[in-house]
Amino acid sequence: MENSQRARSGKPRIQPRGSTYVEPKVVSQGLERVREAARRDSSLRFTCLLHHVTVGLLREAYKALNPKAAPGVDGMTWFEYGKGLEERLRDLFGRVHRGGYRAQPSKRTYIHKEDGRLRPLGIAALEDKIVQLAVVWVLQAIYEEDFLGFSYGFRPGRSQHNALDAVWVAIVQRKVS
Repeated sequence: MENSQRARSGKPRIQPRGSTYVEPKVVSQGLERVREAARRDSSLRFTCLLHHVTVGLLREAYKALNPKAAPGVDGMTWFEYGKGLEERLRDLFGRVHRGGYRAQPSKRTYIHKEDGRLRPLGIAALEDKIVQLAVVWVLQAIYEEDFLGFSYGFRPGRSQHNALDAVWVAIVQRKVS
């Protein structure tokens, strides 16, 4: 529904409620305990989180990626990586945990803008995307607990459109004073 139609109809866009933590399909008990500890004590400092990056979490990160995404500098596609997936993930897991994993450079490509200029775009290698998503899930378990319900910037499932809708609902449908 367009913004003007929604405004006339009085129907706000559905607002995400509470936490916007986007979790993997299979959440480990350890990661759930990390989230609970972050919820209980916001001043708690977390150390040694790498053990939460498991082969299972890497597998879920692989499955969550877009199979049609452009390959990175290594040329590896989602489907190619899926052949021998378990062995590749065990190798990736081993490299990450022993400190031997090194991110590859991003593939640089340019897309045309409406004004004729080119916008640079960096495309990460597939293994880099897998590791990045797994680490994001571990860190989100901690940091999403600190955000307030009205925080919208750079959060999964929330956008500037959701923020504008919340302001519209607050102004039009709620008592201000």
